[in-house]
Amino acid sequence: MTVPEGRGIEGTAAAGGTFRILHVSTGNVCRSPITERLTRYALSRRLGDPLAGGLLVESAGTWGHEGAPMEANAATVLTDFGADPGGFVGRELLDEHVIRADLVLTATRDHRAQVISMGHSAGLRTFTLKEFTRLVRAIDPATLPDPDQDGVVERARALVRAAAALRGWLLAPSAEADEVHDPYGGPITFFRSIGDEIHQALDPVLTALTGVPARR
Repeated sequence: MTVPEGRGIEGTAAAGGTFRILHVSTGNVCRSPITERLTRYALSRRLGDPLAGGLLVESAGTWGHEGAPMEANAATVLTDFGADPGGFVGRELLDEHVIRADLVLTATRDHRAQVISMGHSAGLRTFTLKEFTRLVRAIDPATLPDPDQDGVVERARALVRAAAALRGWLLAPSAEADEVHDPYGGPITFFRSIGDEIHQALDPVLTALTGVPARR
């Protein structure tokens, strides 16, 4: 699925509204582009057309390289997974991105802190990717709205609320457990290991969000 200029899945959302996922890293050329495009790819395989469910996916960087392409090694990683790296353009994180996001997933705790420091009541909807994965694994899917009856957007909103409620009770086993390290400037082997980390962290999140397991 090719999306012009890499800026979200745009168009007319489903009647139930929209749910916007924002992925954040530093430069918006390595980790967050990988996470954005893997999210889109996984959603398209689960739902066919994520926009039909009202899901929008985008990314930005706290020190974003505005207008820059993603790193070549990041594009290679996406191609390895079958995702489309084409047309991506980096951007710097702005207030408007945080304001309109329903869920912000960051690469590190520092990124999370930077997003929350921007205000806009972002604290309850901003997590590191791995933190959110850990919290989601503890949530009983049966307690979430049925996506077929209530829609994916309502299910996604309920998932974020449930994760936020658990955050103070389910702590990380170590400081490093919630981090996705920066592969910028590293060899393709390092990029692939980071790509695997991101892919593994996203899988349970997107299953819980949509109610649809990954195709095997």
